Amino acid sequence: MPVRTRPGARSITPPAAPPATRPAATLARTVRGSGPGLVLAHGAGGSTAANYGPILDGLAARHTVVGVDWPGAGDSPRSATPLDADVLADELIAAADAEGLDTFALAGFSLGGPIAVRAAVRHPDRVSALILTATFAHRDARLDLAARLWGELYESADREQLAEFLVLAAFSTEALQATLPDALRAGIEALADAVPPGTPEHVDLVRRIDVRDDLARVTAPTLVVSTAGDPLVAPHLHRQLADGIPGARLAAIDTGHLPFAEQPERWLSLITDFLAEQRVAA
Repeated sequence: MPVRTRPGARSITPPAAPPATRPAATLARTVRGSGPGLVLAHGAGGSTAANYGPILDGLAARHTVVGVDWPGAGDSPRSATPLDADVLADELIAAADAEGLDTFALAGFSLGGPIAVRAAVRHPDRVSALILTATFAHRDARLDLAARLWGELYESADREQLAEFLVLAAFSTEALQATLPDALRAGIEALADAVPPGTPEHVDLVRRIDVRDDLARVTAPTLVVSTAGDPLVAPHLHRQLADGIPGARLAAIDTGHLPFAEQPERWLSLITDFLAEQRVAA
């Protein structure tokens, strides 16, 4: 089935047979724009459209954007086995190969962050820059507890209660206080209808993935975007990334876990300005 994308996007179905020298991409992907390559890795319980949709037009105005949907998200089939970070990291490379991108910047949001780190370490000749937003190298106690509850609520089949938990866990206090009750309820109901079937596997990987030993091996110029009011992935985890990656830059954005929902234009500006700077430096 073709990938469902926003208007103007190309829908891509992975090829039936692998190329002769490289593994084929097996996950659904969305491709937009033209110019230098930019590969997107989304978060747990999200998708390319859900996590990058509000800034996709802005990214595609300057880049060939390739967004990969993890198993059980978008039109990627759900996995029957636990997810493997290295397999997902290599899927990012395979998607870039399929679109003819020899080198590319790589943006990882939330769970997509440690997967992007793995890709940058496994394929340092391919990744020209790294942008890590609202993410972590290894879960702390708060994130571990939240991920466990996230998975248990999904299994309970009470999608509205799950959506209420996610809104509480992901939005900043300021954003919640600024939202009228009717709008908040409508948002919760919309989120309940949009929870992807791959959520249990995603949050299981959140609890298992650990790239702390990889941080010092990252060679790509790196921007860490810290969501300063994040109740899910605490800012100290963002700082751990910036401190561990040689030469990494840390930039704060005053949002909860979802910058695309609270300050999409500011998030877009941080990403595109950093990438433009890297092109000039090259």
